[in-house]
Amino acid sequence: MTIKDIARISGCSVSTISRVINDRPDVRPETKEHVLEIMRQVGFVPNSNARQLKIQQSRSVVFVVKGTQNMFFADFLVQLQQVVGLYGYSGIVSYLDEDANEMEAAGRILREIKPKGMIFLGGSVENFRRSFDQITVPAVLATVVTDELDFPNLSMVGVDDRAAAYQAVTCLIAQGHRQICVVGGPATSYPSRMRRLGAQQAMEDNGLVFDPRLYGLSSYSFESAYNTMNSLLARRAQFTAVFAMSDVIAIGAIRALASAGYKVPGDVSVIGFDGIAMSRYCVPALASMVQPTGEMALRAVELLIRQIEHGAPAQTIVLSPTLQEGESIRPPRGGAA
Repeated sequence: MTIKDIARISGCSVSTISRVINDRPDVRPETKEHVLEIMRQVGFVPNSNARQLKIQQSRSVVFVVKGTQNMFFADFLVQLQQVVGLYGYSGIVSYLDEDANEMEAAGRILREIKPKGMIFLGGSVENFRRSFDQITVPAVLATVVTDELDFPNLSMVGVDDRAAAYQAVTCLIAQGHRQICVVGGPATSYPSRMRRLGAQQAMEDNGLVFDPRLYGLSSYSFESAYNTMNSLLARRAQFTAVFAMSDVIAIGAIRALASAGYKVPGDVSVIGFDGIAMSRYCVPALASMVQPTGEMALRAVELLIRQIEHGAPAQTIVLSPTLQEGESIRPPRGGAA
């Protein structure tokens, strides 16, 4: 039995039945009691779950997270949820594998959930370029900023990955390091590509040659970074410092170095990227390029809400990272790993 049946039996309109079910004050007491009595007689129980889902959907945004093991996104999500809640919206999280197509996933989400908007945490610039025109709701691409994308409903918020990597490697060079290993993702990842280019540019600007043999390919997970560093050590790569493209990669690499008998920073200096909470509590405390997640979350949600509620145009906001000095870097003392 549905509310249409209750309306037919009671002689009231469907809208009146809906107002009674939702306990609205704009229903006369005698009408409300009449409708409730009929509901009791026929055993009608309103589907509160369905009503609640409809309410949530009408004020929901979806966070599409690319990478199930990315601890930076885990920290970032907490702050996004808090800010979205302040605006009266609910956040629904959809996790994807690193190699998943986020545009295909977003299309399914639009059909099934019908959110008011989307915030993408990470993503393939190529996938966006090919298929984002199929996404009809306002959206924000967070943690990736590029001039390769130009859609009227897509804002972007993040740091300049290339400039931040340049600063990280310049810091190592200023400490006296000349043999620097870079560990990070593939060229198909836009942030990885930009961070590699920034590292390479820092070396070239300081009279060093970027050695592709000192590039370790790793996904953004502890295990992958651990295995990558072990492979570098197994082929006797010579370096005194490591620039890791994420703190997770840095921590995985440090574990491999420690297992092989190297001390950080005594034998090898390591600097990471992101500034996740764990970076401040591991041993040694990790030097890192810290992304301002609090401000990123606030700006991302603000941009999205303005698009949803006011039809504001898409914007790109580039924020500045800060260097967390940590305890994991020091000048080299003569040997190379």
